Amino acid sequence: MADSAYWPRMMENDIVLTPEMLLVAYANGYFPMALDKDDPELYWFAPEERGVLPIEGFNVPRGLARAMKKYDYTVTVNHDFDAVIRACGTITRHRQDTWINEEIIRLYTALHRMGHAHSVETWSGGQLVGGLYGVSLGGVFFGESMFSRASEASKIALVTLVEILREAGYEMLDTQYVNDHLKQFGVEAVPKRRYMTKLEKALNASPNPSTLFSTVSVRKGLASASSAS
Repeated sequence: MADSAYWPRMMENDIVLTPEMLLVAYANGYFPMALDKDDPELYWFAPEERGVLPIEGFNVPRGLARAMKKYDYTVTVNHDFDAVIRACGTITRHRQDTWINEEIIRLYTALHRMGHAHSVETWSGGQLVGGLYGVSLGGVFFGESMFSRASEASKIALVTLVEILREAGYEMLDTQYVNDHLKQFGVEAVPKRRYMTKLEKALNASPNPSTLFSTVSVRKGLASASSAS
């Protein structure tokens, strides 16, 4: 595969892209995106520099720390994965386009059912106001997308995610790219070669942190035993 290699959903031999193939791709440093919401095809990406957030050294800005005390939000884990991924793929006045098409939703919903994709939701008055989702594999959490409909709602979901990852023993939080929004949390641009070294080490973490994600979520009161997986 090239850095940005085209790989259509239906190949010449009619093989459909599966969740298992996605996991293999992630383990080899690739992730899929559509060009836009209405594009039925997917492309593989492996940036020359990869965004990585520190788990132990994650920075919570002072304004966000104050907001976490101010807003009466409820945070849950894996309570409504479908609503989160669809909200992340919704066009709004703040989000003019999206790479999340129906094929992405199909694949990641399947990963969620397999226990390899998780969502964190932020609620206010019983309404979903923010959240994020991503893929869990070994000691790596691959953050995919987040959304917010209320002040600081997605950021609070991110802080909660990092707390879970830290307690479960994850070694890396992959953000795919570096952007100004993530810089406030301490994101680092990691060159591909060093990223692949870190990735291999984290994927082989023992005990496997991915098996502890749900356990930690339940212990922290963020999920029920039935919904955590």
